[in-house]
Amino acid sequence: MKTTQLLKKGLLGLLGTLFTATVWAHGGAAGTDTDQCKFELEPSHWIHYTAYQPSAYPAEEFCGKLPGTDTKTQLVFDYQDMRYRDMAVEFEVTKEPEGTRVFFLPSAKHKKGTINLELPNGVPEAGQYLIHITLLPDEKATDNRVQGQRLDVHMGFKAGTGEAVKKSSLLLYGFLGLAALYAAYLSSAGFKRKVDDIIFKIKD
Repeated sequence: MKTTQLLKKGLLGLLGTLFTATVWAHGGAAGTDTDQCKFELEPSHWIHYTAYQPSAYPAEEFCGKLPGTDTKTQLVFDYQDMRYRDMAVEFEVTKEPEGTRVFFLPSAKHKKGTINLELPNGVPEAGQYLIHITLLPDEKATDNRVQGQRLDVHMGFKAGTGEAVKKSSLLLYGFLGLAALYAAYLSSAGFKRKVDDIIFKIKD
């Protein structure tokens, strides 16, 4: 009985660690200042940013560090304030410090509030890059807060870090492995005896 309780506590402890790490990997609660994957357009007004490299690292999300180069890369931006949907937005990605342009999207309005930039071949080499976002004013907009102002924001990222799996994913794999061992412990009498013997020897 004590062994079963010990395994249960270990499983629950790992689950709690996994949840905490996953939340903070995304910057904590959505919309708070702890979220590092976002552009501040104005005080308290943001664009959220997430990067993906689905061919090389499926189901992984990235922010300031992209592990691969020369692989399909998606940069997804979400407005957190609907008023910016009345402004045209222009995107550019440059290699730094040279300032060489590797991607450019001409200004356009994105009424849905989500913009998906797809770089079919990713970035050409490892190093530092800079995302430039320019929001252009719309004199015809009904909201006077987007009239007559131009907003320029920037965010850097590093490509070619070689980090294939994030810590949150490693915790997930660890949790799944422990869950599988726990299931085997409950379903297999032989495996249960071996585990009990090991724990008994450790206690001694």
